[in-house]
Amino acid sequence: MDIKGKVDEVVKKVQSDPSVAKNFEKEPVKTVEGIIGVDLPDDVINNVVDGVKAKISADKAGGIVDKIKGLF
Repeated sequence: MDIKGKVDEVVKKVQSDPSVAKNFEKEPVKTVEGIIGVDLPDDVINNVVDGVKAKISADKAGGIVDKIKGLF
């Protein structure tokens, strides 16, 4: 299974749909399984959830850095 591909798929969905983002905050495992449509083993799903959280955090941090760069 391409975990990086699944992470990217979930990130796109979470970032593009506010209701999915809200569900991801409340129940990340259930939301990820719903998006990818597969019931994965706990270790795999936890890796995907962690990857999604990291990617979203990095994207937010990058956006903040871009805004700060725009000030100078």
